[in-house]
Amino acid sequence: LHVRDAARGIVRATAFHQKTEPVNLGTGIETSIRELAECVADAAGYTGRIEWDTSKPDGQPRRVLDVSRSRSFGFDAGISLQTGLRETIDWYQTRFR
Repeated sequence: LHVRDAARGIVRATAFHQKTEPVNLGTGIETSIRELAECVADAAGYTGRIEWDTSKPDGQPRRVLDVSRSRSFGFDAGISLQTGLRETIDWYQTRFR
């Protein structure tokens, strides 16, 4: 979840969510570690090979947030993973290169 979407979701929850149960702010889109690594490599212009150490534990194989509560008060993430990564990498490169 991009920080701008998170901030927008927190403000919206404060204004429209009057219940006490927790609310997940997220995209509701499942992204595997492989997909994430490939997105980061693409956004950074990395053309090398990504190597996976299959001898390590897999961890939690699948996870996706239930965002139904945040959607009930009109929140939907507007910034895609690819766009957020590109913006973050561009920001970093302009400051630290």
